[in-house]
Amino acid sequence: MRLDGPADVVVVGGGVTGCSCALTLARAGLRVRLQDAREIAGGASGRNGGFALRGGSAPYDVMRTSMGADAALRLWRTTEDAIDEMEVLAGDALRRLGSLRIAVDDEERDELRAEYDALVGDGIAAEWVDDLQGPLRGRFTAALRHPTDAALQPARWVRRLAALAVEAGVEIREHARLGSLDDAGGAIVVVCTDGYPSRLLGELDGLIVPTRGQVIATEPLEELWFEVPHYGRHGFDYWHQTPDGRIVAGGFRDTSLEAEFTDVEETTPVVLAALEGFVASLAGRPLRVDYRWAGIFGLVLDFLPVVGRVPGEERAWVAGGYSGHGNVLGYLCGQLVARAIVGDRDPLLDHFEPARLLNA
Repeated sequence: MRLDGPADVVVVGGGVTGCSCALTLARAGLRVRLQDAREIAGGASGRNGGFALRGGSAPYDVMRTSMGADAALRLWRTTEDAIDEMEVLAGDALRRLGSLRIAVDDEERDELRAEYDALVGDGIAAEWVDDLQGPLRGRFTAALRHPTDAALQPARWVRRLAALAVEAGVEIREHARLGSLDDAGGAIVVVCTDGYPSRLLGELDGLIVPTRGQVIATEPLEELWFEVPHYGRHGFDYWHQTPDGRIVAGGFRDTSLEAEFTDVEETTPVVLAALEGFVASLAGRPLRVDYRWAGIFGLVLDFLPVVGRVPGEERAWVAGGYSGHGNVLGYLCGQLVARAIVGDRDPLLDHFEPARLLNA
């Protein structure tokens, strides 16, 4: 659909954050246009490993220290509510399976136990797993199960969210890059591109660090070992199996860490070799890799999202910086920035304030 007249708000970015923001604004009665230089779900929102995880990108006990106990608990509860909403809206694109954060050694086991103790101490559902089964046995020392998490077909989910936005009155323009804030014709601009450079953020440009994530999907397997999302080694390794038995695995950025701080969206031999060796070791045999892809996410050094008004720009807002944890945080933060624009500011935004990046 096309808007009849100028937009009140132009949302830049057709991923989960942009679609969530546009939908929320339209339902609040604003005239909204969403623009993307490519197409809906063309970036990392459609090019990730498919994990829908509660909380932030750092463990709960760490966030409890950095944000404060009340704010960390609010973040975890709010993201759990967001997954509940996503489950309703996503249909068969989301499977509520829980997730396993696993320990590769005793040091990581101790870190997981500290997070588990903090979670259950604050009344958050969590389960401790000592007896790992199948290919995990003997390779990993323990696991922390997050029962509210989910596996996601991310591109399908974002396209459904975009369809809801259109039904609410949002105009979507694909292959339409916004070159400058002035090109928005006086409308408020909300930049929802996470790690993809937009050149619209003034002094914030480059402070949400573009970071490449690479993912592979194997041939279908008869064995179903990893139905729930698994992640370990502090998030450097993550994998699960799709309903048809493919192992989807990502990570191993640390095999060439400096080279992965980039906005170049292509796979590389060194990371692919590490991923292929990893899935072969899990299966006990070499596996055919049918799909390979890369996406760019935004890394922030304090592991908190960046949501609010762009410093020095009266009409510009931003929501991004999920540090690889964007499937749920992106949906939530799209709502939070939209609500702030219409005057309903959530207290979590005190911790997500963009201006903090200028003072770091």
